[in-house]
Amino acid sequence: MPQSHKHVAVLMGGLSAEREVSLNSGRACSQALEEQGYRVTPIDVDQDIARVLQAVRPDVAFNALHGPQGEDGTIQGLLEILRIPYTHSGVLASALAMDKEKAKHVMRAAGVPVPDGLVVSRREAARRHVLPPPYVVKPIREGSSVGVIIVRAGRTHPPQELGREDWQFGEEVMVEPFIAGRELTCAVMGDRALGVIDIRAATGEFYDYDAKYAEGGSIHILPAELSPNIYQRVQELALTAHQALGCRGVSRADLRYDDTPGGSGALVVLEVNTQPGMTATSLVPEMAAHAGFPFGELVRWIVEDASLSR
Repeated sequence: MPQSHKHVAVLMGGLSAEREVSLNSGRACSQALEEQGYRVTPIDVDQDIARVLQAVRPDVAFNALHGPQGEDGTIQGLLEILRIPYTHSGVLASALAMDKEKAKHVMRAAGVPVPDGLVVSRREAARRHVLPPPYVVKPIREGSSVGVIIVRAGRTHPPQELGREDWQFGEEVMVEPFIAGRELTCAVMGDRALGVIDIRAATGEFYDYDAKYAEGGSIHILPAELSPNIYQRVQELALTAHQALGCRGVSRADLRYDDTPGGSGALVVLEVNTQPGMTATSLVPEMAAHAGFPFGELVRWIVEDASLSR
């Protein structure tokens, strides 16, 4: 079908804690797809999404959702049932990558180094230090650093916020040793690893939600200033993790590299994002542009890669 006649429904918003980021991603992608000649219907996803999609009858669903229900295999399963080809990863890969603990098991089996750690109830982690500080506490099934807590060295008390009644990020949390050093990320596009970015928070030490999405919140160094063997190793790990989890289309691996003086030299994959952000400050569009794919060409490639049984 000629792209000028292809009808694309851009799924955005949703019900997760990453709703606002998803809306920004969806709007940017909708505009770029219209400029590429597609007929575009933006859809703010709610619980009636099945009825809406049946009424809209798109040729392709561009998934710009983030977080639970958009990134965990749920919407992918619905699109399979409705027989609407969709972008990014399929049901199994999406569910696996969203569950950080299960993803670690799969990646470790494929030879990808991942952090040590354990899964405990959030209330236990609020009562005592389950690991010696410094360590990181993160929800098992959230993205965009939502709910992540860094417990610094020398902190006397465990994070009390984990025991609050208004905690929204699940009854179990993952606790991992804090890995000093650099925050690196590398995107995969099809069967190709793109460039490596060294991410530095503009203020503070943590690449948190605000650093990710606020204008000027982070500094991106592309290509990352790494030795050639480490740079290549990051790309190899991103591609291996993408393939081990069964990802399709575009994904992004986040890593830590301890190159601090006297540090361990460890290079580990923290997670793989199957629905990476597509906002003005997002990393994947930056890496794609560096590889010769401006934003419009990137979203066109993603749409043309869409399928079922992913």
